Amino acid sequence: MDWKEIRGNWAIIPRHPIGIIHFLGGAFVATAPHLTYRWLLEQLAAKGYVVIATPFVNTLDHRAIAESVLLNFDRTLERLHSSGELRNLYLPTYGIGHSMGCKLHLLIGSLFPVERAGNILISFNNYTAKDAIPLVEQLNSTLTIEFTPTPLETNQLVQENYHIRRNLLIKFSNDNLDQSAILTKILQNRFPEMVTIQTLSGNHTTPLGQEIKWQPGTSFTPLDAMGQWFKQEVYRDLYQLKKIILFWLNPLASS
Repeated sequence: MDWKEIRGNWAIIPRHPIGIIHFLGGAFVATAPHLTYRWLLEQLAAKGYVVIATPFVNTLDHRAIAESVLLNFDRTLERLHSSGELRNLYLPTYGIGHSMGCKLHLLIGSLFPVERAGNILISFNNYTAKDAIPLVEQLNSTLTIEFTPTPLETNQLVQENYHIRRNLLIKFSNDNLDQSAILTKILQNRFPEMVTIQTLSGNHTTPLGQEIKWQPGTSFTPLDAMGQWFKQEVYRDLYQLKKIILFWLNPLASS
């Protein structure tokens, strides 16, 4: 896939786009999302979605990060339109977030007047700074160190102001960092019948999976059979994630 760096964002522009995806990754892998989430994002682009992945560096001020990534996304979209690389002005826009990226999309949808056809929230994480950053516990300080907004304030903002009606929440069966349960109740109360919940096999790092190209030799050997089996087993969860996302984005299209 042809990744382009545009105003600090990484983007793929398919030849015949059918939608736009704004992607935000997890706290410690978000600085290079075109690499850490490469396989998944390229699969979405292959189905016709413009992918704009915005890097960010985690700080305590999540409100400021949300504002910054939204500004960078809007600037990139403006550049794509002005350059003629993206000619259709009316493509539906979706937010996709993983872990902390979910929180940022929730803040964007609660604090700013954005238009989104929907959000996909994968492995939502809303921990306190003490729980999210081990170093905080080691600091001998009388100062209170916490994210802005706090986890409780984030839940309240979503409950009162979040305006993206259609949402897909994805959690993995072996993910002890996931906090989707509370968010699910909040969104279901706010938008009944508009929230879809999926529990898939996998863990918190499943979206980061990368495909290994296994090329059999001239004759198919037992080693090749083991390689193909290993590939199928390891990437089964990743392929299922891709399938669920594409079906939710466009139920009428084959995944």
